[in-house]
Amino acid sequence: MGGAVGGFFEKVSTCAYIMLPDSLPFQPSAMSYHILLTIDVEDWFQVENFKPYMPFSSWSFRELRVEKNTHRLLDLFDSIKLAESSPVKLTSPQRNMLHISRGKHLTEQTKLKAQSKKENCSATDRHQLNEPSAISYELDCQGNLKATFFVLGWVAKRLPNLIREIHSCGHEVASHGYYHNLCDQQPVEELKRDLTDSKKLLEDIIGSPVFGYRAPSFAINNDILKIIEDCGYLYDSSYNSFAMHGRYGKVDLPQKNNKGIALQIAGHRSPTSDHRFYELPISNLKFSPREIQNSKFKIQNLILPWGGGGYFRLIPSPPFMAGVKSILKKQNAYLFYIHPWEVDPEQPRVNEASAFFKFRHYINLSKTHSKLLRLIQSFQHCHFITCSQYLSAMSFRITEKEDRRREKGNRKKQRKRERRH
Repeated sequence: MGGAVGGFFEKVSTCAYIMLPDSLPFQPSAMSYHILLTIDVEDWFQVENFKPYMPFSSWSFRELRVEKNTHRLLDLFDSIKLAESSPVKLTSPQRNMLHISRGKHLTEQTKLKAQSKKENCSATDRHQLNEPSAISYELDCQGNLKATFFVLGWVAKRLPNLIREIHSCGHEVASHGYYHNLCDQQPVEELKRDLTDSKKLLEDIIGSPVFGYRAPSFAINNDILKIIEDCGYLYDSSYNSFAMHGRYGKVDLPQKNNKGIALQIAGHRSPTSDHRFYELPISNLKFSPREIQNSKFKIQNLILPWGGGGYFRLIPSPPFMAGVKSILKKQNAYLFYIHPWEVDPEQPRVNEASAFFKFRHYINLSKTHSKLLRLIQSFQHCHFITCSQYLSAMSFRITEKEDRRREKGNRKKQRKRERRH
């Protein structure tokens, strides 16, 4: 069954490759393309497909591999020096994201004494890390890659130093819930407790606010989005528009007041409130009716899963890279997701699982690390920023556009007054 599924996806991705325009004008140095790398920090035994074989009661007895695998990703990100491009400007009062060089990683199990982020920084760095900037400033002009880590509370409770390390390196720490329970299968009060407990735990560990949330298995709906907002989050990144996966949620999203790929969902706390809540969807490859009509294939409403995970491991590199270029060309941004266990070909095997689930989980694990490196290097002229930084950058651009429109209107009024006089 696994081989048949793999063959099917390879054929579909090849068809998509053929349907893409022959020439994709792609000049990242001339435009501001953004890539949002996101990591769902969970371990190999916490994936949804293996729950029947590894219940929650057994988690404490399983081998923890998430720390080592997350370090592999952090080291990969640190090893890449992106091409210097135009800086990203932000307006929201956000903490400066400093790139702090790390020495050799010390695992949680071998550390004799826990050290906080401040203990690992100089006095100057500590001041900058704790001093919010209330004016526009430029970020990542040195070509440092930043990513967003959606951390499971269960993992953070056991590996707090790992979470501090992620934060101290300038990456964003966000919530992936506490126990990896599906949102649409929890009673409302239980879901609220999961959301608030995981947020508080992460904030206590890093000493900074947590703004974002991602639901396990992307299982959300509009009611769940309201609950996420009510629990104090500023954005969610759980919507996956690929319709052929049974657990992915269905959401009615607004078509107006959007900022780049961010979809603004009106705050429902107060009609006059300045509060805004955003959805940052997973990026998929969507073909317009015109593109489908001009192709040799008779397909309607074609959406292919191009955002990462198992699809990233399954789809060959040439069509995947071409698809990312197409998404960037259309939307100026691309949101990608991956799990630390996906760079771990040595992880234990769950032999009791079905052949289909084992295929989905283990396919091409040995190639993921090098393939991810190749993906980043192929788009090194883009801005690799966090989800919060992207929302701030989009706010800056919209504010800048509104200011230009206002200034133009004022000049017109001034000329009319001058003509009268």
